[in-house]
Amino acid sequence: MHEMIKGSNVALAALSENTGSVIASLSWVSPTGEGDADVSVLLLDGNGKVRSDDDFYFYNNPVAADGSVQLLGKTPTESGDEDRISFDLTAVPSVIDRIVVAASRYEGAGFGELEDLKVTLADGGGESLLGFAIDDAGTESAFIFGELYRRGEEWKFRAVGQGYDTGLAGLASDFGVDIEDDAGAEQALNGTEGGDQADAAVPAPAAEREPQVTAGLVPSPRPPADEGGPRKAARPRTAKKKVTVPRVARKSLADNESWKQARLFPVSVLKSDRDREMRATSVLLSVMAQVPEFGRRLTAAFGAPSGRMETFTEVSLPHGDTPRRPDGVIRVERAGKLWTALVETKTNGNSLKPDQVQAYADIAARRGYEAVITLSNDVALEGSPLVDVKIDGRRKHKVALRHLSWAEVTHQAQMLIRHEGVGDKAHAWLLQELLYYLRHENSGCHGFQNMGAAWVPVRNGIDDETLCQGDPRALDVVESWERLIRQICLSLGGELGQKVLPVQRAKRGADPKARRGRLADQLCLDGRLHAELRIEGAPGILVISADLRTGKLRTSIEIPAPEQGYPLSWAKRLIRRLAEAPADLHIETLVEGEAGGPRGTLERLRPEPADMLPKNSDTPITGFRLSLFKGMGSSRGNAESGFIRSVDDAVHRFYTTVVVHLDRPAPRQASARYAPN
Repeated sequence: MHEMIKGSNVALAALSENTGSVIASLSWVSPTGEGDADVSVLLLDGNGKVRSDDDFYFYNNPVAADGSVQLLGKTPTESGDEDRISFDLTAVPSVIDRIVVAASRYEGAGFGELEDLKVTLADGGGESLLGFAIDDAGTESAFIFGELYRRGEEWKFRAVGQGYDTGLAGLASDFGVDIEDDAGAEQALNGTEGGDQADAAVPAPAAEREPQVTAGLVPSPRPPADEGGPRKAARPRTAKKKVTVPRVARKSLADNESWKQARLFPVSVLKSDRDREMRATSVLLSVMAQVPEFGRRLTAAFGAPSGRMETFTEVSLPHGDTPRRPDGVIRVERAGKLWTALVETKTNGNSLKPDQVQAYADIAARRGYEAVITLSNDVALEGSPLVDVKIDGRRKHKVALRHLSWAEVTHQAQMLIRHEGVGDKAHAWLLQELLYYLRHENSGCHGFQNMGAAWVPVRNGIDDETLCQGDPRALDVVESWERLIRQICLSLGGELGQKVLPVQRAKRGADPKARRGRLADQLCLDGRLHAELRIEGAPGILVISADLRTGKLRTSIEIPAPEQGYPLSWAKRLIRRLAEAPADLHIETLVEGEAGGPRGTLERLRPEPADMLPKNSDTPITGFRLSLFKGMGSSRGNAESGFIRSVDDAVHRFYTTVVVHLDRPAPRQASARYAPN
């Protein structure tokens, strides 16, 4: 991978022959696990300005109508998370000279609070092309990571690393986006005259220009889902309202519950694993082809361009003496060029077969296809591939090997029809039918559902204290635990319509196998599995702990003490907020410089909130820890009594009965004056 320094540039064609579409990944690490940022993209013409607000892409406007830009959202990595953006450079209008890739923070936060800021670029085959690390970030609340720009007929990338103390409003106004005056908290600034921008420097910070308030729109911080009160609109103008399905189903016209609604994709006739694989593949690929938003969402991350998509099943392809029949083929046409991916599907607990995937990779390489996509209930982990496939480095044509979990497919369908919307009612109905099919017990598309053969021996070894450090079975359990946590993030995020990501407190770039090895050794010592989830809009990190010695699951969250008021008022307010929470909720007061303060169950503390306060009134209270305990399932599978089901239920119960009742973090007022960079 080509490592870049600030101000340097490189031609993409010099790094790869497959740069018609590229994926930009912006990444960072938060030491506290709570820091985050939002990416944005601006398309600029020859004057260095957007043509209109429609050339400004962010979380409320994530996809270009021509498919040239698509914000793919955040994905967890071994040490944090990364925000990915798909660019189809063949679809970028000819009047666009530059594409600015930026990110911003809110609530007074600066990029200096994050670590390991980096932007990487990968080609359509998933091959990493370049990387640019930013090590001089400070108080800036917006940052330009880099830009793609034209030089003649080719595209180049420049490592920018330009910060803005004025936030996203200052950055956006520099490039001609109209911004609104948010109750005096932010003042808009116009950009300057444009010029030859092909190799020009990034415009000076907005603080150095003459302020001028204009009428328009700029994104404001995403409000929590249940936040009340009026709020100004904060989205670029859109031509058509998106369609989502109702949250509450209409009253059924059936005489009784025994009447089953007719379904587009029946599941009652599925008898064998082969039947399930064929049906699941055909159902998914047909919906992808008919619902462009959904098909594009699943394939953009694999380097596919935006264009006309067709999908096929049971295709026969020559391979030696015996033809091979991949489960499916995805083909996308753009400007007369074809992008092709072979699909290999597994359902239920069936594992991918390395020899099958290897054969498809060889076929794809020979025929000039771009990707092989595997689809199963398993979850892929960085540094721990599901199948070991060797790619012949002597071949000029490279094939990308990508994996999708059925849980990811379900998540993307749910995000579209429940929260983000699709183009019309027919598309929404098709996605709803797909979602019903995937969730049905007969489909076999249930996501990760088995902790593996090592689960019972490890649990027994911990119970009788015979499990030793270095036992490979402990490592297997740690990997299964990580897969389970990633699936829970997808499930909860799909229900909430918010980002839910695992927190990884490890240095970016650290060896994932070494990190899991340390966690496996720790499991042997204390018998616990531990995970942390960052949920958008939640007041703290949700912590999950599974104690294999006691058979107990603990879900908890720490919330900071308010900055103003009196401790007794804090305690009373917290009890009022938790009026509908379970009576067995444990509340612990966190005090400065001590292991722990007063604690008790919500049932006991309701009549006497003062019992939450330390006996010494001078002891500073730093916050409160809320916890729920429950017994964990023992079996390795996804049955009612299984470990996987118990963890999933514990997380959902804790969020829906405790976290939703807590105060959301109050946004801080942005500075009314812009400071120079």
